[in-house]
Amino acid sequence: MYKRTLRRLISMLAALAMGLFLLTGCGAKNAEQVQEQEDAQTIQVYLWSTSLYETYAPYVQSQLPDVNIEFIVGNNDLDFYKFLQENGGLPDIITCCRFSLHDAAPLKDSLMNLAMTNEAGAVYNAYLNSFKNEDGSVNWLPVCADAHGFVVNRSLFEQYDIPLPTDYASFVSACQAFEALGIRGFTADYTYDYTCMETLQGLSAAELTTTEGRKWRTAYSDPASTTRVGLDDTVWPGAFERMAQFIQNTHLTADDLVLNYDDVTGMFRNGEVAMYFGTSAGVKMFRDEGIDTIFLPFFSQNGEKWIMTTPYFQVALNRDLEQDAARREKAMKVLNVMLSEEAQNRIISDGQDMLSYSQNVPLRLTEYLKDVRSVVEENHMYIRIASNDFFAVSKDVVSKMIAGEYTAPQAYQAFNSQLLAEDGSADEEIVLTSGQSYSNVFHATGGSASSSVMANTLRGVYGTDVLIATANSFTGSVLQADYTQKMAASMIMPNSLMSRQRTMTGAELKAAVRAFVEGCEGGFVPFNRGSLPVVSGIAVEVKEASGSYTLTGITRNGQPLKDDDTVTVTCLATEKQMEALLASGSGTPLAEDTWVKDRWRDHVSGGGAALAEPENYITLR
Repeated sequence: MYKRTLRRLISMLAALAMGLFLLTGCGAKNAEQVQEQEDAQTIQVYLWSTSLYETYAPYVQSQLPDVNIEFIVGNNDLDFYKFLQENGGLPDIITCCRFSLHDAAPLKDSLMNLAMTNEAGAVYNAYLNSFKNEDGSVNWLPVCADAHGFVVNRSLFEQYDIPLPTDYASFVSACQAFEALGIRGFTADYTYDYTCMETLQGLSAAELTTTEGRKWRTAYSDPASTTRVGLDDTVWPGAFERMAQFIQNTHLTADDLVLNYDDVTGMFRNGEVAMYFGTSAGVKMFRDEGIDTIFLPFFSQNGEKWIMTTPYFQVALNRDLEQDAARREKAMKVLNVMLSEEAQNRIISDGQDMLSYSQNVPLRLTEYLKDVRSVVEENHMYIRIASNDFFAVSKDVVSKMIAGEYTAPQAYQAFNSQLLAEDGSADEEIVLTSGQSYSNVFHATGGSASSSVMANTLRGVYGTDVLIATANSFTGSVLQADYTQKMAASMIMPNSLMSRQRTMTGAELKAAVRAFVEGCEGGFVPFNRGSLPVVSGIAVEVKEASGSYTLTGITRNGQPLKDDDTVTVTCLATEKQMEALLASGSGTPLAEDTWVKDRWRDHVSGGGAALAEPENYITLR
């Protein structure tokens, strides 16, 4: 009897154990299936700037409520996307501002050909040609343009009875007239690489858009080319002659090479310079200050007028989307909204005009660009060549021209030699190795694994009990890879992410987390799941209802956070967001505010840094 009872008990325990095992296995499998479904339903869009995350991204998501879009602030650098591509982390949709087909060439086979899409068909051919590969395919499309030209103090011209420039000769005459009065006719912030580069190209926009100029540009950008391409000997020698003439006519010297944006706008504001190289936003800024300001184009020496334009960004789609018709359809819907007039209006700065490359977006110029309407209507909007090489080499060569170290022929030879020189980036030192890749898709149970890795690692770096970070703090690039110093730094979002450390009570921490989760006046308000904050050292429970989010619980070490607990906290956000999310009076300061990228770069530079494991930090109900 006893033995039969014992056998029954053992059988029951075995059955119970088997049942629990099966239930646990099914539960784990079910969780994996849920995450796989979330992955399949998510379209990831990498934005090049956090400014797009705050206004542009919420609008795009609002127009597609049935599409789960995850916006991540990546980097304004095609090298970053090459790294993601090489290590299996290329997102669905990419945006980049610093762009050239030359730098994008290694990505070509990983990107969709958009040439036959309605979106590409809407781009004016004059501009689409700048994005065509030699085989006629199109991987990248431009959004609206940022217009660069000359910001002019008209009141200063009127005060001294100097005629406004209408061509290159009258531009030079105006500079000479102001110089005679002890006022600079022109200067610019030549401490920056883009100012050097855009001046060089803008002065020769007419020549660079000729048949010969387009022929060279196509060869330089050809993704099929396996050799480095230098300057041609037809168009480019003249470009350096015109640059040298411009330097002489405007009396630029080595002193101008240290001028930054604040220096130049300060001189303009004080009447010390009549014209500077800038954008139409400068016109509004100075008019708001009571200075009668207008915007003028580049005056080519052949008589033509051109505006230098920079697409706010170029956009491309991952070719892997073609393997799943449903995901491709969703991504194309996202692209369509991203390129719409309403979305583009959320890209431009206050006071700037909508200069779209698309025929679907009507031309609407404000009073700030009325003086260049004819230039825009003639499609004389030159799209700059903006490869990494052109930025770096332009800075070096144009600076030496301004300093008087290079003649035009010497500058041409130096520029050409540097373009042809072999890239030495392959020799960069490895400073960080990740033994595995982590998903950067937000999951309702757990959050983003890659963001958790970064948050947990940085909590250790800062040595605090808790870390709270806005969702755009990390670029989602925790891949199984070796990281150079540059790529390791790119794991932190590029736009001045700040850290603020405090000692807080549990009640103060709850208030801080609530501001991050629910949003606050003057601060960022999460607009979808992927925009919810990342936390480390605590776990949060959040209720989702009709696109809004409510904090319903916080645990620490598995126990509910108590109001009278005392914890050290590190918060990560941009400076603008930080002031709204975490007032200076919240808690007791532990240390001075610091820039996260600098702290992270210092941490990994020694080569011994290790990444922490991810944790489930959020449950969304």
